[in-house]
Amino acid sequence: MSDKEAELPSPAAGEEAAADAVAGGPSVEEAVPAADNYRLLQTSCRAYLDEAACKKIDGAYRFAAEYHRDQRRRSGEPYINHPVEVALILAKGLHMDEDTICAALLHDTVEDTSASLADLTERFGQTVAELVDGVTKLTTISVSSMDEKQALNLRKMFLAMSKDIRVVIIKLADRLHNMRTLAALPPDRRVFKARETMDVYAPLADRLGMSSVKWELEDLAFFYLEPEEYQRIARMVQESRAQREQNTQDAIKTLSDELARVGLKDFQITGRPKHLWSIYEKMRRKKAEFSDIYDLIALRVITQTVGQCYSVLGAVHALWHPLPGRFKDYIATPKANNYRSLHTTVIGPEGRPLEIQIRTQEMHEQAEYGIAAHWLYKKAGNSEGQMSEDDKDIDTQINYIRRSLDWVNEADLDDPHEFLKSLRIDLFEGTIFVFTPKGDVMSLHKDSTPLDFAYAVHTEVGNHCVGAKVNGSVVPLTYTLQTGDRVEILTNKNARPSHDWMGIVHTPSARSKIRKYFTTANKAEDAEAGRAQLAAELRKRAYGISTPRTTKAIHKVLDQMDLHTVEDLYQGIWTGKLSVKQVANKVEAVLEEGSPAQQAAAENAAQREAAREWAIASDAPLKAPKVQPSRKGAQGRRSNCGVVVKGDPDLLVHLAHCCNPVAGDDIVGFITRGRGVSVHRADCPNVKSLMEHPERMIEVDWDTSGATEFQVEIVIEASDRMGLLKDVTIAINDAGANILSAATQTSAQGVARLRFLVAISDASLLDTLLANASRVPSVYDARRILPGEGGNEMKRRI
Repeated sequence: MSDKEAELPSPAAGEEAAADAVAGGPSVEEAVPAADNYRLLQTSCRAYLDEAACKKIDGAYRFAAEYHRDQRRRSGEPYINHPVEVALILAKGLHMDEDTICAALLHDTVEDTSASLADLTERFGQTVAELVDGVTKLTTISVSSMDEKQALNLRKMFLAMSKDIRVVIIKLADRLHNMRTLAALPPDRRVFKARETMDVYAPLADRLGMSSVKWELEDLAFFYLEPEEYQRIARMVQESRAQREQNTQDAIKTLSDELARVGLKDFQITGRPKHLWSIYEKMRRKKAEFSDIYDLIALRVITQTVGQCYSVLGAVHALWHPLPGRFKDYIATPKANNYRSLHTTVIGPEGRPLEIQIRTQEMHEQAEYGIAAHWLYKKAGNSEGQMSEDDKDIDTQINYIRRSLDWVNEADLDDPHEFLKSLRIDLFEGTIFVFTPKGDVMSLHKDSTPLDFAYAVHTEVGNHCVGAKVNGSVVPLTYTLQTGDRVEILTNKNARPSHDWMGIVHTPSARSKIRKYFTTANKAEDAEAGRAQLAAELRKRAYGISTPRTTKAIHKVLDQMDLHTVEDLYQGIWTGKLSVKQVANKVEAVLEEGSPAQQAAAENAAQREAAREWAIASDAPLKAPKVQPSRKGAQGRRSNCGVVVKGDPDLLVHLAHCCNPVAGDDIVGFITRGRGVSVHRADCPNVKSLMEHPERMIEVDWDTSGATEFQVEIVIEASDRMGLLKDVTIAINDAGANILSAATQTSAQGVARLRFLVAISDASLLDTLLANASRVPSVYDARRILPGEGGNEMKRRI
């Protein structure tokens, strides 16, 4: 099960009563389990959809009910109740089209039953199947943490949203019902779901303009995240309810009389109670007590025309004194989510602040339900082939949302923590409004810079930006834009982005576009540099990179490494994602396939394996059979320290103690006077001076086919405590390592630094050793000491 784990049924009592009273409509077949509120869903759909659409929805219900027949939620109720409740949210309040309702009914069938997307496509069409696929989670992908799973699920949802915005509308309805029934989950899962709702889904509903969904999600999440504060505020709101209601009725009567006196007709005035989360946020933001919050109820005036909105505003300000700085005209300058309304705060009756919102009926529907309120199913246009003004507004708003969240679809944002942080910033940040040189209004995130503005206008404008003017004056690119600024971007076709820009831009979208530019621009240079690295490595092995045989071998290696192009291979080498030696080894293996040397090596390996099996079976000492040397095998021999010297089998080999190389490290050999070949790590500080004698450098390579022992120095940093040394020593011994020497040091700040020289028989044990040490309580860093790191110098942690 998934996001739908939750569960005590809690549909509104009014809905249940209405469902019992419904009569008529197509009956549900006896073979199909009946959901509690399906009749209410039928009635809600028939109120605005035609008979063909309702028939399609009925078919989707039967399909879902059949596949969920034997499933129950954690609360014990039939599982089919959940998709029906999700569909009811979309139909009753939002009036969504039939494909969206069908997808809501079917949204769990692919994830939780044996139904497939192919089944849905065949029965209900491609559109419904794509909507269901967009809502379905990534249940088959293996992830290492909850953050990674959360990031993958959210990214898939936004990818689907970029194709069809209805995916997110369904998902919000799904999350809303799950939050209503969250009590059946374990406490830790309740908190996780509530936090995800507060961080992602509630602000996403706000981005879509669906304030009715946003407020309910926030209050439900508040209940689970801060239960004591929720109960405290709910209790205080209830205690002061009678007095507030009386004050509200008095204010409504006073305003109604004034509007009638000035000749306004056909208006409605209602009281809008503040939601508990908004009250808590206001108390926390202002550091105020509940008794200091007076505007717990706002008045809402709904008119017929925009002109009447401004007439009401004049009457309100004539009746009550407005508070300075508390007037906002969202009709002339709508919010990014297309919210339109007039907001003003006045000194109302009894000298208390009173917030008043003024809007038309159309604006009210947009404010409550956002895009979903006026969703028109994808059609080419009206009978004349023209888009209506509503169509254009919706299309503009959808395109804005897609553009503002386009960074979510970038494939190179692999870190789940970075992804989730950027998503929360993008959804939570406040909005400012600035003007283009032509006077058009653009909304940006708070703290945006001229570079953010440039990339919001167009990617190429951002890439060629060389400066900016704000209100006619040249400003630095680091300038923080303010609402009302008039911004002009100065460009040059020869200009290119700078890496420093990543620290200047504030929006994830701009950052993603800059990152994408450098990924594309640097690819050719990286590929050329990587090719040169591979060519040098192959030359050491007497192969040319441009020969037809090598070219074919490289293309075979591409298939082995699941890469698409040779440029990807070269770029991976240069950027460090691929080891040049590993790639060269694979190329050499392909080139040597079927050669006498390769056949001899295979025979030798078979003989060694046969000897090992014989020794195990007969409980006799393991002795390697006599083997024939290969063409390359005659060039070197394995020493007792696990290193092969190429070119001279008689040279003595020892591992340098200055860097203590371990199998797997990049190594170089140096011919000493009287002590044979000294083997160093390639990054050892001493190698630089050795390179001054190139005639004494010699090629060496690892050969760990026999028993070997390596010495390696490690350092462990921890908060000092009793028993720390004992626990760390046990962890090292458990990893199969032998401690040769140890030194400890504790700073005045209580930071303990433990340094060990250990012997390990297998290079792979080093990772196990460090992992064991890292798990010791109070240890926060365990690592191998790098060449050149001072004995008392602690590694800087970032």
